[in-house]
Amino acid sequence: MLAGRKTGPLFLTDRMARLSVARDDVDPTTGRARLSYRRAAELFEAHTDHYDDGPYTLHQLRHSRLTHSAEDGASTPVLMKLSGHTSVRSLAKYARVSDNETATSRGGGIARAADARRLIHASSCRAG
Repeated sequence: MLAGRKTGPLFLTDRMARLSVARDDVDPTTGRARLSYRRAAELFEAHTDHYDDGPYTLHQLRHSRLTHSAEDGASTPVLMKLSGHTSVRSLAKYARVSDNETATSRGGGIARAADARRLIHASSCRAG
């Protein structure tokens, strides 16, 4: 999917971008345009349909990324930056560290994740 790319859009069309396409929607290396969200979602679901609990959605991918980052010990400001959220309350809907993961995993990352989870919970209570 990424083929070694480190910048530009994640999901690309097979064609070169037209001149009218915004620069941020074009991969600087290949010149290919970003896929529409709808088309990227269709392809993602079609390619994850064979999993027992599939198909997956791009929205689930977003939740997964934030949850794994929280479990790995990412701070609340980092999670907010990754998600684009400006409210800790809305972030708490996305980054949910399970009690099971916190209890069964080892290492400082999980301890920090538990702290981050408590911070997210406390902040969301204050915001409400």
